[in-house]
Order: sequence, then C-alpha cells, then structure tokens
Amino acid sequence: MSQAKSQSSDPSKMGIGRAIAVLTSGGDAQGMNAAVRATVRVGLYTGAKVYFVHEGYQGLVDGGDNIRLATWESVSMMLQLGGTVIGSARCMDFMTKEGRLKAAGNLVKLGITNLCVIGGDGSLTGANQFRTEWNELLKELVKTGKITDAQAKASSHLNIVGMVGSIDNDFCGTDMTIGTDSALHRIMEVVDCITTTAQSHQRAFILEVMGRHCGYLALVTALACEADWVFIPEMPPDDDWEDHLCRRMMDTRSRGSRLNIIIVAEGAMNKQGKPITSDQIKQLVTKRLGFDTRATILGHVQRGGTPSAFDRILGSRMGVEAVMALLEATPDTPACVVSLSGNQAIRLPLMECVQVTKDVTIAMAEGRFDDAVKLRGKSFENNWNTYKLLAHIHLPDIKSNINIGILNVGAPCAGMNAAVRAVVRMGLLQGHSMLAIHDGFEGLAHGEIYPITWNDVGGWAGKGGSILGTKRVLPSKVMEEISLNIAKFNIHALVIIGGFEAYAGGLEMVQGREKYEELCIPMVVIPATVSNNVPGSDFSIGADTALNAITSTCDRIKQSAAGTKRRVFIIETMGGYCGYLATVAGLAAGADAAYIYEEKFGIAELEANVQHLTQKMKTTVKRGLILRNENCNSNYTTDFIFNLYSEEGKGVFDCRKNVLGHMQQGGSPTPFDRNFATKMGCKAVLWLTEKLKECYRHGRIFANTPNSACVLGMKKRGLLLQSLADLKDDTDFEHRLPKTQWWLKLRPILKILARYNVQLDTEHTAMEHIMGKRGPPI
Repeated sequence: MSQAKSQSSDPSKMGIGRAIAVLTSGGDAQGMNAAVRATVRVGLYTGAKVYFVHEGYQGLVDGGDNIRLATWESVSMMLQLGGTVIGSARCMDFMTKEGRLKAAGNLVKLGITNLCVIGGDGSLTGANQFRTEWNELLKELVKTGKITDAQAKASSHLNIVGMVGSIDNDFCGTDMTIGTDSALHRIMEVVDCITTTAQSHQRAFILEVMGRHCGYLALVTALACEADWVFIPEMPPDDDWEDHLCRRMMDTRSRGSRLNIIIVAEGAMNKQGKPITSDQIKQLVTKRLGFDTRATILGHVQRGGTPSAFDRILGSRMGVEAVMALLEATPDTPACVVSLSGNQAIRLPLMECVQVTKDVTIAMAEGRFDDAVKLRGKSFENNWNTYKLLAHIHLPDIKSNINIGILNVGAPCAGMNAAVRAVVRMGLLQGHSMLAIHDGFEGLAHGEIYPITWNDVGGWAGKGGSILGTKRVLPSKVMEEISLNIAKFNIHALVIIGGFEAYAGGLEMVQGREKYEELCIPMVVIPATVSNNVPGSDFSIGADTALNAITSTCDRIKQSAAGTKRRVFIIETMGGYCGYLATVAGLAAGADAAYIYEEKFGIAELEANVQHLTQKMKTTVKRGLILRNENCNSNYTTDFIFNLYSEEGKGVFDCRKNVLGHMQQGGSPTPFDRNFATKMGCKAVLWLTEKLKECYRHGRIFANTPNSACVLGMKKRGLLLQSLADLKDDTDFEHRLPKTQWWLKLRPILKILARYNVQLDTEHTAMEHIMGKRGPPI
C-alpha cells in the first residue's frame, strides 16, 4: 500500500505494479459494457494491468482462458452494445467454499488483488463474502500446495468495489442503477406504440413490466405515460381496489378519453401478499366494465437494445470512480459500491447498502409499506408522492380564486408539454384556475390567453415540441402591454417554462416591478432547453432527449466509419455557447475530442488532436469521431476544422462532416425528460401556492421581494429554488451561460477514455454512509 500512497498524487501512476479484474454477474443490463470499457481504460491509464473475467463468477472459478488480459483496443466499439460483451452467468460453484478456493487460486496466480464486480445485490454480496474469507482461503491454498508462501504474501489483501448493474433499480443507496434508464426507454417505446392502437379502438391496455420485487420501472412508467393506475409491490392497493380501479377507469372515459392504461409490476401483490397479475386485472375490467381489454407482458425486451446516453455516461463515470476506489483502498477500507446521488458519483459501504436493500424486503413482508417506500430512497419516495398527487381526478369543490398563467419561452424542446401538463393538473388539484398563454411573452402582451382544463392536457406527456407555442421575444419591449394583460386577465402568478430567455425574461419582469405594480406577482422559471444553459440548474428539461438523438446518430456514423476504415467524422452539435451537449454526447458516443467554448483551444490543440488520430489509425481502431459545439470558436468553424483535418490527415485518413441541426430539438421526450418535467411542474405549483399565501395582503396579491421570483432547478442532489436576482452574479449574459457548470469535471474523463494523458480529478475519495445521505424527499 505504501507504493500506492506515494504515487497517489499522480493518478496516472497509481496502478503501477497492480492488477485489476473486472467481471459482470447476474442478469445483464444495458450500460454494463460502458462500465467495463471505462474500468479497463482508466485502469490502463493508471499503469495497472487489467483482466477481463469472462462468464462472471463461473469464469473466476474455472480460470484458464476465462481470465484474459484486456487491452485498450479490446474495449473499442463496446459502448453502444447492449448486454455484456464479457458474458454473465448465474454461478452455483461460487456459492460453495470449494468454488471460492478455486477462484482465489486463479486470482493469486495472476497477481490480481483488485476485483471490480458489476451486478446486482446477490453478486455484490458474494463478492464481499469472498473478500471476508480471503485470508482463510489463502492459508488453505498454501497448505494444499496450490500456491506458495511468497504468492500468498504478495496477495495478502483483496480489494472489492461494486457497481450496480440491474434494470430493476432495486439496490438501495443509488438513485439509478446501470440499465434502468435504458429499460425505461424500451418500455416507453412500447407504451407509445400501444397508445396509438388503444386510442383507435377505445381499448384498455394492461402492461406488465419487469422489476422483480421493486416497483421502480412500473412507477416511473406510470408517471411518464399518464397511466390510470399502477400496481407496485412496495405499496399494495387498498382491499377495495377492484371497485376503485373500475371507478377511476369510468371517470377517465367519461372525461372523453379513448383509452385506459394500467401498469403492473411483475412483483405486484395485495396487502395479504397474494400476487396481482395482469390476467386477473384483465378479467376484472372485461367482466365489470365490458371494455375491450388487452394485456401485454413486456418480458426480456426490457433488457435488450442499445443503452441510452444516460446509462453510457453512468457506466463510464462509475467505472472511473471504481478504479480510483480500488487503487485508493487500504486493508481497513470496507468493500464499497459506487453510487449515484443526484448528479454526484459517491462511494458507500457495500454491506450497508445490501442491508438496507434487505430491510425493504423485510418491511414489505411485515406489511410496513410506508417504511418500504422510504427505505427505497428519496428518489423513489418522490416519484411515489408525485404519482399520488396526479392520480386524483376529483377536483376540489372549493376554488382558490387564484389564476396561474403558463407560458413557454425560447426554442422548443421535448418535455415542455409534459411540464405544462403537470403544472395544469397540479394547479387544478390545488383549486386554482389555469391560463394557457400562447407564443411566450409576445402572446402575453397580445392577450393570447385562454383557460386550460384537465382534459386539454391529456396525452401531452409524450408529445415533443411546444403545443402552447414559443417565441424568443423578451418582455422589456412590451412590458406595458404585459402589465395591462396581467391586470385584465387577473393573473396572480406565472410559470415560465423555457431556456435562457425564460430566465432573462423573468429577470426583466422582476426589474419591471418598480414601474409596473401588476408585475408584483410570484413567478417561477422551469428550465427547458436542449442547451442546458439556464443558471440555477444542473439539468434542463429537453437536454436528455437531445443527448440521445445525438448519441444514436453518432452510433450510426461510427458504424459507417468502421466499415470504410481510416475515416474521421466531424459532428456539429447545438447548444449556443454551452458545451454540455458536445461534451456529454462525446462521452456517451466515445468521441476522440469535443471542442467547446468553455475550454479555450487554438491551432496547437487542433494539431495535437490530428497527431493523436494519426497514431490511432496505426492501431486496429481505424476511425475517429470529433464533436464541435456550434459556437465554440468564431474562427475555428466546422468547415475550418474539417479542412484542417482533411489536409493534415491526407494519406492517413479522410474526413466527413455532419451538422446535426434541429433534429436535436425534436422527437418524443425520453422517460427522463417526461419524469423530470412532471416532478418540476408539480414542485413549481406547490411552491407558488405557498408563496401566494405569503404574499396575500389586504385582499390582494403583492409580491416584490427577490425570493418571490425563482428558478426551480436540480442542484447536485435535489430540487432547489433560487431567486432570479441572486443568480445574476453567476451568469454570463453575453454568452447566455452560467459561470459555474458541473459537467466540466467530466471533460478529463472524456479525454482519458480517448487515450489522452491528462490529469484526473481524484478529490472525492471519502466514503459516505447510506443513512447519513438520507434527507427529506424533494
């Protein structure tokens, strides 16, 4: 360990003289390959030897050809593949002491003392047991003459780090497991297809999704597709659920809907622990209501297909953190699992997480269902609370006499309509009257303001673009007309959904309060833009959909380049001056470089990149992918970079260029954007409702304090409201950017995975605790 400590200041030397093995175990999940790729490449970057263990624990037990040295090139073109390229198997042999003895012998002979396990809770528990028994296994191997004393001494301690790969998202301690987001993509693709046929025939559809004893997939699907009902094991329905379900479905039809959708988790049960099946529900609906009903069990389609951009980035970030955790571990460090909390990669003690995961099962078995939901974590709890709020169709009889206006500002993006839907429905449930303002601030000035009802926003969650219409016009030029219409339509609060213009426009409205008293109303900005450049939020609605559009296009382009060989593609992405899309899509697509405005570059850097690609063409990986943010540099344009690469690479590689354009703004929103928009919309209305009570004086609303106009954003580990005025100092108005952007710390990872020798940030090394990180649900 002293060697590791002396070199810990330089991550690129931390692994010298060390060996790491990586295996995937249990059920496969999309994104496992991204984790394997990152583990191999970052391991090699640190100077360590890295080994693949094929076929999971079975390969560890069998040894021989199953444990092979990994090279940089051997993980090329893995990123976009589903499943696990190195294979996975359920292994009975490893559950026996004899099997673990064989596995230990195989590792010791190769000098491997660091094991990275990607799998579910069973796989990770097995790894911890292996570590606990390690010294005992070594003694036995020495005693039987299988290994020498010197070999045992050299491998005296085994470090274990886990990454959770499971589509079920059933592991406590992480917001998302590798594969969950991709499984949601598969489910939503099916739901969107089923919705169109169900509407055509006025059918009811029952969809059974995977998840074993965890209802996460079912719950998020229900939120994202506006389901009438969801059955999850953590919260079984009341004993009279059959009557309630039939009433709910009749209510939906009586309001003009042509379809019903019911989502069932495969582990769904009633309060007595008896399973509730899709067939049982189908018979109930057909018999009681006479509806034309179909049941679809999605099955293993949810495990398949290409991983989403989110899962590729998650797998890559987890892989980097796992290698660092392994190389920084001491004999006293407990086995850890790399987790995601908000947008932070953190380390947690493995067995703490396993224990809390077991506690959920115990709580469910004992009928403590509220505890089960809480133990799943605040992300799950927040989803459940949001679903419960929106599931009520019976609107309150007592009205609040509050009118809330909703407008979209800036360029359209996927997820805007889901946010509008959530705002409208949550507002109506609070007793407010909701007003749709068409065409942004321009529509507010021209009186394009109309009441919007519960039914009006039905089906909006899955629709791309902006149904309300959106314009880039800022309010300063039409402030007087806006103030007159706020008074004329008696608007008491505003929800502004959009990009940087929404923030800038909201700020102008706040500044206009000095002159126009009508503007003294609470306002909330919900960030929605593909550019992800709104101050006060780490993520914007729409950015995930754009990211997936770019990533899938890059996959196709890479495939084309792999066929023709010796070809470099230069891709221009959107984002204004913000390099988020170029950087994160570069990480998700396996790009060689991503040029952005925030990281200055010149001719020397461009020349170095060309040289790097020239060297790459000498390997077995004869292709290149370069991403360029549209405004990264006014002189080094896409054409300039294309011409430079073409000239400098002459005789070594040829070039092609693609400008992706507005396809990045279109398409149906991803599950993440639907879910994120829904939660943001609900939170915005609940905040406005409280703020309106605070601002009610002498029979009228009067809000002129800075904290009465806020941006609702996701910051690190939760949703946070920050005043528009307070965010001014952190905003570059000329380039429409926040001055601090969290994703810039992903840049070194992008470069290291592309084989550049740059410094890796290894600051966040402290182990956290699962109970310590539990806060109130957002």
